[in-house]
Amino acid sequence: MPTPTNKPLLKLLQNARYEVEIKHSRFLVHAGCVENLADTLEFFEQVKDSAATHNCWAYRLGQSYRFADDGEPASTAGKPILAAIDGQGFDRAMVVVTRYYGGTKLGVGGLIRAYGGSTSRCLQQAQSETIIASSRGIIRAPFSYTGAIHQALAELGAVRLKEKHDAEGLVISIEIATAEWSKLAEHLKNNSRGTASLRPLA
Repeated sequence: MPTPTNKPLLKLLQNARYEVEIKHSRFLVHAGCVENLADTLEFFEQVKDSAATHNCWAYRLGQSYRFADDGEPASTAGKPILAAIDGQGFDRAMVVVTRYYGGTKLGVGGLIRAYGGSTSRCLQQAQSETIIASSRGIIRAPFSYTGAIHQALAELGAVRLKEKHDAEGLVISIEIATAEWSKLAEHLKNNSRGTASLRPLA
């Protein structure tokens, strides 16, 4: 299940909650923003209900993902939750769907629709923002171009992570929106007579 790349990815601004009853079973959805594996473990512990019938979950962290059915038939809960996260275009997100069984079996198709659908509705109503892809790099240039480089970085919205001087001149570590990388490289080339360089930060 690769990360969708045909549209900008979204990030939750705050935790979201959604609840629905389907054939007497109650589905309680919690969605949260996670940045790493530790966050996923913490979020799950915060929202799970040990007294419930099932606590099914999935998370997406870039190319990393996991999901669990927690006792539901294989691929009827965790996988649909992950599919909904990807389908709604979210990254750095975890969703836990807690089910309180109401006595009526939903069947494989019903479970997939219940877990996937409730996750989608939760994310659709959640507050979110677009994740802007960024890249880090190192600029090297003669001292004489310091002012011009600082101005270009400000105009392109780049962040100066670290700045120092060495025997060859100015060295700046930056972070900039990936979409602006080529503009910065072109500016450095054109306005330093080819003496300034920009290379990715390993």
